[in-house]
Amino acid sequence: MEKYKLFEALNWASSYLEEHQREAHEGELLLRHITGLSRNNFYMQMRESLPDEQFAAFKKAVEQHIEGVPVQHIIGYEEFYGRRFDVNQDVLIPRPETEELIWHMLEKTDRIFAHKKNVRAADVGTGSGILAITMKLERPDWSVTATDLSAAALKTANRNAETLSADIVFKEGDLLQPLEGESFDVFLSNPPYIPYSDIETMSEIVTDHEPHSALFADEEGLILYRKMSEQLPDHMNRPGLIGFEVGAGQSQIVAAILKKSFPNDHIEVIHDINGKDRMVFCELLK
Repeated sequence: MEKYKLFEALNWASSYLEEHQREAHEGELLLRHITGLSRNNFYMQMRESLPDEQFAAFKKAVEQHIEGVPVQHIIGYEEFYGRRFDVNQDVLIPRPETEELIWHMLEKTDRIFAHKKNVRAADVGTGSGILAITMKLERPDWSVTATDLSAAALKTANRNAETLSADIVFKEGDLLQPLEGESFDVFLSNPPYIPYSDIETMSEIVTDHEPHSALFADEEGLILYRKMSEQLPDHMNRPGLIGFEVGAGQSQIVAAILKKSFPNDHIEVIHDINGKDRMVFCELLK
């Protein structure tokens, strides 16, 4: 049997994926996973032959993705803020735009809490734990608590926290209910915000493999922002910062929802790198 060189296997996969309306670059992620090569070594060894068993495993992985299985579920992880997080069918796969929520939050809190020690932060709807764990690792002196309604999601988040050596308090329950009696300086959430009416137009890679409870929400995707905004005044310290990721086109409504609960505070909509209104922040004044 003729052996494929690395670049030949990659070229085959890229073309095959494109033919089936999948992203060509996913082939590289799958092949690097199968070979265990770093990106640098991968490109340095492009003319090396691929062992038969590795090509068979690669071909199977490409077929799985064409059938609709997310690449992240095949390889078992996704990169977020420079770190590797385990993902599976119980949690939302981290999206690049969520990194921007963290980046803007850190920039704002460095100013707001320039002289404060022991900042307390909460992440509601933590999923795989990306927000809570990233907050803790980027600001090790913070105390971070994370909640989720899903016990299965919290199991994944706990595993990620252990792997990345992040000391997080995880609590199971609905929104801020597990945080009764606690107050925080920083509050972040990337809740489900997709209207159920959008399900028909979405890729089966998402709808068939990621938990609907982490994707979709009632009231055109806005119900959880309303519920959290009603609960937040009992849990926020001053000064403080609230940050939401929102669906494109939802920012002004979410800003108005926050304004109802925090009428005298500073609310800001921030667009992501693609120009979409993806973040709403509320800075609580002293």
